[in-house]
Amino acid sequence: MTTAGMRLAAAASGAYRRVFAAGPVAPLLSRPNPVRRTGYDLDVVVRRVRQEAEDVVSLTLAGDDLPAWQPGAHLDVFLPSGLQRAYSLCGDPAESTYRIAVRRLGAGSREIHALREGDRLRVRGPRNAFSLVGNAPSYLFVAAGIGITPILPMARALPGRLVYLGRSRATMPFLSELDGAEVRPDDECGPPDLREILSLAEPGAAVYLCGPPPLTAPAQRILRELNPTASLHTERFSPPVVEGGRPFEVHLRRSGKIVEVGAEESALSAIGRVLDVPYSCRQGFCGTCKVRVLDGEVEHRDRLLTPSERGDAMLVCVSRATGRLVLDL
Repeated sequence: MTTAGMRLAAAASGAYRRVFAAGPVAPLLSRPNPVRRTGYDLDVVVRRVRQEAEDVVSLTLAGDDLPAWQPGAHLDVFLPSGLQRAYSLCGDPAESTYRIAVRRLGAGSREIHALREGDRLRVRGPRNAFSLVGNAPSYLFVAAGIGITPILPMARALPGRLVYLGRSRATMPFLSELDGAEVRPDDECGPPDLREILSLAEPGAAVYLCGPPPLTAPAQRILRELNPTASLHTERFSPPVVEGGRPFEVHLRRSGKIVEVGAEESALSAIGRVLDVPYSCRQGFCGTCKVRVLDGEVEHRDRLLTPSERGDAMLVCVSRATGRLVLDL
């Protein structure tokens, strides 16, 4: 028998979900957990270099007492040129070495491809901004291309369904390590149908998706329509598209330069036209591009800074301003 109290509780639960989980203000009221940090700066040696697919190599890194890690973790790698880049760990957490895999795209990846066995590197981490939830009733893993790197150890750690997308089998690394995966190359299966793929998630499933923005951007909306009880966890391997941005002006105090940041570009990109700024993830979780704010109101969009840090600092890769901004650069 349904009592008045039960009806009131149900109504309250529905109202909570509409506001905090599904409403337009949900991203503001339920911000993501800050990135988990472990480890420290480490010296490692390249123990093995292996060609995994067209333009993809894996590096096995060895060192003394390497910190433990969990699926979803990444390393910050300091390259010989001084560049810093973040790469997902894609080996076995039980092993005493680290493994990363890198597709040749930009300057940083070309340096990785030039490394040889015996070369030494400095790395930082591991850190995890893509943590694996271990208590979901079921799992759906979706990886596109090099997005398999964080997904691979996840699919090994927990039972679930893995859909692996790519241009062709020749471009898709680690195929030999994916027993039971649904491999769907574009040249065999056609362009991926994200709605059909997400429909494979069971009620209450945890869906882990890693791929380019055209795949990840509409995923939350589609999954909410198809399966509102499921949860979506995503990681990109390219910068997010700027949403709701407005133009603003940045004054670089020490260099004496002024740059205009367009509505659809990041402050990092705009500043990069006149000044070199260190960066790595370009997604607001590693902190490499953190700069001191001398004046102005920041629109913080990162996943790293604490409330106290946000008073006088920002990550220029994702955060913006509501007007004129003065930075210590």
